[in-house]
Amino acid sequence: MATDFTEEHTWLQTQHELSLRKLIERSEYQEELKYDFNVKGELRHLDTNESFVFNYYKNAQEQNHKRYQVLGHLITQYVYELLERVCMLHKVYIPTDATEDEPRSFFFMSKNALTSSSSLTVLLQDRGVFRAGQWGQRTIVSEGLEHGTQIPFIKMALQSHGGVIVLNPNDNFIDLKTEKEKSSFSTREEPLTSTQPVSWIPKRGSSNPEEHTMYVWDHFISKSAAKNVAFIAHGYGGLVFVDLLVQRKWEVMNKVYSVAFIDSMHNTRHQARSDPQIQEWIQKYCRGWVSNSKPLDKAVGSLMKTDCPTVSAGTEKYGLAPSCCLHAIFKYLKSTLKAKTKIALRLSPVATRSSTSKKRGNK
Repeated sequence: MATDFTEEHTWLQTQHELSLRKLIERSEYQEELKYDFNVKGELRHLDTNESFVFNYYKNAQEQNHKRYQVLGHLITQYVYELLERVCMLHKVYIPTDATEDEPRSFFFMSKNALTSSSSLTVLLQDRGVFRAGQWGQRTIVSEGLEHGTQIPFIKMALQSHGGVIVLNPNDNFIDLKTEKEKSSFSTREEPLTSTQPVSWIPKRGSSNPEEHTMYVWDHFISKSAAKNVAFIAHGYGGLVFVDLLVQRKWEVMNKVYSVAFIDSMHNTRHQARSDPQIQEWIQKYCRGWVSNSKPLDKAVGSLMKTDCPTVSAGTEKYGLAPSCCLHAIFKYLKSTLKAKTKIALRLSPVATRSSTSKKRGNK
């Protein structure tokens, strides 16, 4: 996978002349942020080739944090462009009935995501400052694009499962003071539901991750031609998916054939309110990968018997869990889809009539 990513990244830089450095040159931090991604997708200093250094200013924690925030914002813009130019995804603005001056959010999807009858894969990230296309911003800075972005997942999903939808659950507010979108600067442990500055206006239909996911489900995913939808949910994204399952129970159960949880924060017993049908569905159609010292795909005991089967992600590092279990997840999705297809063929009226006719002919 690394080779494919490197080739795509090099192609992008040469054909479209796109680089993080060009975005940095438009900011006020040209000297303080002399960084760009190399052909391997690693963030390196242009002069020293060293990794990112947080403590650039001596004894100035606030200044260093502001510098890091600026870098994070520019990485977000860069990843957005990668989604459109490398993955060839389309940006879709929501709400669909927004007025001209109304703050809007957006998500990304492949060209035929809604019209193709083939499978559809939906990526649902953790909560935090990062936006669509990112599993984790710190991971992008320290480990590179291949590990911190969703691009390897998107490309594999397009190759094996048809359409792709990349949700943008953390794009919730707009800052009226600057008239520029800003993040809440929350960490993974901090809830997005905390009190926001009075100048921050929530985006209708996307004021929190749950609302954003529900809106995209109601207006896009549920109406898609795809009969087989898979979710890959990381961290808080797992909790968001289970919330969707509870709110749209029969729709989700009928359309979603499998869910891959990565270090999910969901709680089946609490969220499902002891609904045995939901608990049974999760046990049957979901699998969880968790950060663990055990080898990849080795069983890991779950504290809740009502939850889905849980296996190791092959790493103890939370930020690296998605990239480490990438191939294992798609192997699992492929096998579950194959199993569902076999059952559907066996139960289809055409197949039943055909088998009956053969039996009669043999008599």
